[in-house]
Amino acid sequence: MTTVAAYAAPASKAPLERTTIERREVGEFDVLIDIKFAGICHSDIHQAREGWGEATFPMVPGHEIAGIVSEVGPGVTKYQVGDRVGVGCLVDSCRECENCKAGLEQYCTGGNVGTYNSVGKDGEVTYGGYSEKIVVDENFVVRIPDGLSLDVAAPLLCAGITTYSPLRHWNAGPGKKVAILGMGGLGHMGVKIAHALGAEVTVLSQSLRKQEDGLKLGADHYYATSDENTFKELQGTFDLILSTVSAPLNLDRFLSLLKTDGAFVNVGAPEEPVALNLFSVIGGRKTLAGSGIGGIQETQEMLDFCAEHGFGAEIELISADQINEAYERVLSSDVRYRFVIDTATI
Repeated sequence: MTTVAAYAAPASKAPLERTTIERREVGEFDVLIDIKFAGICHSDIHQAREGWGEATFPMVPGHEIAGIVSEVGPGVTKYQVGDRVGVGCLVDSCRECENCKAGLEQYCTGGNVGTYNSVGKDGEVTYGGYSEKIVVDENFVVRIPDGLSLDVAAPLLCAGITTYSPLRHWNAGPGKKVAILGMGGLGHMGVKIAHALGAEVTVLSQSLRKQEDGLKLGADHYYATSDENTFKELQGTFDLILSTVSAPLNLDRFLSLLKTDGAFVNVGAPEEPVALNLFSVIGGRKTLAGSGIGGIQETQEMLDFCAEHGFGAEIELISADQINEAYERVLSSDVRYRFVIDTATI
């Protein structure tokens, strides 16, 4: 076991504080990663405050991890010391079910192992990226291309893949009208990726406050959802709406913006149930769907895609002692567009 410094929530809704945790010894197929940067995802806050249900404490959040390999197990073939790597939301899965075999580890029917607030196959609780080091099986590590700096690459491990996967699955590309609902940590990546895929991109945001940013990142149009005219003007417009919003929405209003056979896909996960009038999907043969992160192979594909198109996340780099303040700022939408912890400060 190796003792490393970390920031943990000692209890639900408690401020995070500096502590130490134990990392397992490097096993045959394990990679030891010196974490350089860790993104702060809204889901870290949901889990640290038990918004999505009961959690395990102390909790070390963080599933947007970028770092350098410092040791490899004797059976490791994919990585060597000095490689630039990332770890996302998963550190293991059953590897045997139909989904795992299809590269869809995020939908593992045998139960995947989350990077934190989960229990590994060894029965130990997993601790995430707000720490100095992490030990991960090589099959759940991805390579960060040289074209991406580690700090802007870290948020791609969740925010990037969470938007890339549904945009690819629902065929965002040339000739398609795609709306990104919400212009935050996920939304800004959705704009960049949808634009790079060749779609006509519209941002739907509560206000026009971030309009300049949205257009700069690749949006063709930008509308405020607080303006009633938006819903009249855009009725029946979109092939795909990707909702990154984690607050409950009036789904019927947004479904009215889809074309026939259009899809409204949720990647934002509100803590409360939402209501729906089924006529909103029956009329127009519309799809209301959800999507969760991506598999390991698709995450690598996304990183390569971002590097090829020359972009990472838009970040605000912070020190570890600013984590609690950053959580409050995320909740008040005061970040452009992803906080990233410089883990040298832990």
